[in-house]
Amino acid sequence: MSVTKPKAIGPGSTFGVISPASQVKAELVERGIAALERLGYRTKPMPHALDRGPLNYAGKLEDRLADLHAAYADPEVDAILCTRGGWGCAELLPHLDRRLIHANNKALLGYSDVTSLHVWLQREMGRVSFQAPMLASDFAKDAGAPDTFSWASALTQSAPWALGPETGLRVLRAGSGSGTASGVLSGGCISIYAEALGTDFSPEARGGVLFLEDVGTKPYQWNRMLLHLRFAGLLDGVTGIVFGDMHECVPAEEHAVLEETLLYALHDFAGPIGIGLRSGHVAGGNITLPFGVEVSLDFVDAANPRMHFVEAAVRV
Repeated sequence: MSVTKPKAIGPGSTFGVISPASQVKAELVERGIAALERLGYRTKPMPHALDRGPLNYAGKLEDRLADLHAAYADPEVDAILCTRGGWGCAELLPHLDRRLIHANNKALLGYSDVTSLHVWLQREMGRVSFQAPMLASDFAKDAGAPDTFSWASALTQSAPWALGPETGLRVLRAGSGSGTASGVLSGGCISIYAEALGTDFSPEARGGVLFLEDVGTKPYQWNRMLLHLRFAGLLDGVTGIVFGDMHECVPAEEHAVLEETLLYALHDFAGPIGIGLRSGHVAGGNITLPFGVEVSLDFVDAANPRMHFVEAAVRV
């Protein structure tokens, strides 16, 4: 499927604010909006962004769906920013209006449970979307301030750019080849990614580079989910894998065990494997990653690993 890219998003652009998964605190949304406005952006919260219930959802299924569709349809909205993740995006998938979304090519930004929407957009629509800082989870928190370089590069830049050790990226294993790999970037939160396997909304990563991260996930759970990916054939043809920084999964004293577990689970994976990229569930400096664009990994020099974005993620 050919890939279509959204228009560039810079200061002056308007974010449609949605809560497609779990409910969010109003004060965090207000603080996040203030932070975005200080950066020169405008925001337009959708009508149900602050709804609460049933259960822990941010409103009823039909209302969360209506907000997402409204954000796509609204001519004042340039891009769509989620307030937080949690759980609930997968419920929207069977009801998404393909014709509406096809007609309104807008950037979708978020991570965690938003992985479900990223997978759908990439697989079903051939759209670039962004694992990116969220309104309440990141912009509202001083310690969770987004990484400004990757945010600007992913959302506004037409030239190639790269991420390296400054993002926490390290080489876990160079692989059996040259220590390089290339392909279309996909992935997200492994819990959401793996649970979609065997459904009508299963991810597809063949021939690409896979990024995986999570929060509160212990080594044996990583082992189990990676085995699930292997047995489902999802890793067939994957050229390289990069894991998140893992500090939100296990305490520092357990990192060695986690890394040993990842290598065990991927003992027959021939491509290069990196770890530590600070994107998604992180304490601060959240990296923006565009899914659906071509990247290359260069792990030849272990002291200077690089993820190169060889094409722009947006139309400038």
